[in-house]
Amino acid sequence: MSEERTKEDVIEIIKANLKENLHDVDIEEITPESSMRDYGANSLDIIEVVSATMRQLEIRVPRSELSQVENIDQLADKFMEYL
Repeated sequence: MSEERTKEDVIEIIKANLKENLHDVDIEEITPESSMRDYGANSLDIIEVVSATMRQLEIRVPRSELSQVENIDQLADKFMEYL
């Protein structure tokens, strides 16, 4: 049985994975309104952050649904739909 996760939990996981992939990012400066590209993430970085987050949350979100996501907050909302 998995614990109930809040949107804040999901955002923290995304931020941790972003920090893991972009070592020069200060996790305290990452805001939900920002795009990962705002922190210098390229396409491969973004794929890795999204994939790592989905693994941790034990969910699968179709790529087609992720293409509309513009920032970390929207990504967290999308992941919440699958939890």
